[in-house]
Amino acid sequence: MTQDIVLEVFTEAIILAFKLAVPTLLIAMLVGLVIAILQAATQVHEQTLTFAPKAVIVALALLAMGPWMCSSIIDFFNYIMDLMRNITL
Repeated sequence: MTQDIVLEVFTEAIILAFKLAVPTLLIAMLVGLVIAILQAATQVHEQTLTFAPKAVIVALALLAMGPWMCSSIIDFFNYIMDLMRNITL
């Protein structure tokens, strides 16, 4: 296994991690921003008002994006297995 292959796998793993994390983080950030604006407008600063809706929305987003996330991880796993199969010592 050459250094180029290792760097390629590492790069693909980092890209996959970003692809899987960014949509969920953006959704959580947008929900938090909307709730913060509502709290600032109503002057109600209760911590559970930010946590509970964010948790529910992120859980729903993960349920909706779950099949795509699983297929992305499976594709990456198959990519690594193909690389391992083609390694010559």
